[in-house]
Amino acid sequence: MSVNLDLLEKLMAENESKKLEFSLHLNDSTYPVNSVSIVNSPTPVNEPTTRGGVYFSDKFAYKMRGIIEDLSVIPLLTNKMLGPNTDFGELKIVTKLPSEDSTIEIFTNLTNSVQTPTSIELSMIIVKLETA
Repeated sequence: MSVNLDLLEKLMAENESKKLEFSLHLNDSTYPVNSVSIVNSPTPVNEPTTRGGVYFSDKFAYKMRGIIEDLSVIPLLTNKMLGPNTDFGELKIVTKLPSEDSTIEIFTNLTNSVQTPTSIELSMIIVKLETA
């Protein structure tokens, strides 16, 4: 994982107190991401491992959840989901961190999505964090 943990901790703290604005950048389009939460939680593995020969999983991971209310994004997510598909891709989520006066690019792997008639909730694992 290529994550600056100090920066990630600041991001988590500021999002908790100020509810930052996030957006998903996918195929030259931008989608607002609402109700974002970022937590460090256990994964369902007993030791660090390469899962399915496709991606690496540690015992703990920084997980991110968010809701997109623009359902036109759904067909674009088909090739992004982890699972039997080995051609999955990363999702890029962008936010601005006021305390650092910088833009943060969060690269994630999509692990699950739940669709409702009005939105789609994405569950992701953070794999990379960059300042832009």
